[in-house]
Amino acid sequence: MFDKWTASLVQIPLKQIALKAGTFGITPNQVTVAGFCMGMLAIPLLAMNAYSLALIAIVINRILDGLDGALARLNQPTDAGGFLDITLDFIFYSGIVVGFALADPTNNALAASVLIFSFMGTGSSFLAFAIMAEKHQLTEPHFKHKSLYYLGGLAEGTETILLFVLFCLFPHYFSILAYSFAAICFLTTFLRIMGGYKSISLAENE
Repeated sequence: MFDKWTASLVQIPLKQIALKAGTFGITPNQVTVAGFCMGMLAIPLLAMNAYSLALIAIVINRILDGLDGALARLNQPTDAGGFLDITLDFIFYSGIVVGFALADPTNNALAASVLIFSFMGTGSSFLAFAIMAEKHQLTEPHFKHKSLYYLGGLAEGTETILLFVLFCLFPHYFSILAYSFAAICFLTTFLRIMGGYKSISLAENE
């Protein structure tokens, strides 16, 4: 829901960093993989209840996730790079939730399972619509810097990262936060299914 505003705010500073990084021969895919590895480091940190360190790893992951796209746009973004980026992003999102389940299995495991289940809805509706949008040449995405046609919703990247920050700052409230966000994800999935189905149906009938 907030991605349209946060994206515009971070593009300028990310571009400046990308310009400097490009002079060292750093590639977008290298940044993508480095960011993913940093994000995965958060999982054992969460399992050890090292929430502050895990939060640092999560923030670095998100910065690098934005930087790889900025680097790619300095030349020409590739489909292969876009595929790598979105795939590792989805693994990262689920991995962080697993980290909190490991941190306190007794209290967190069920809520973590429900949240990952809700992520499946938002992720599958996102990717399925992207495939159909490409097939029907729906060429006006909300975010032109994305590699895939972007179907928005109430729960997007910005909201998910804010959730992870809250998880790290208030770990004892993980279950309440997880169930609340899962409800938003379920609503987002429903809205995406309805909106996507309508858009594709209209495209098929044109």
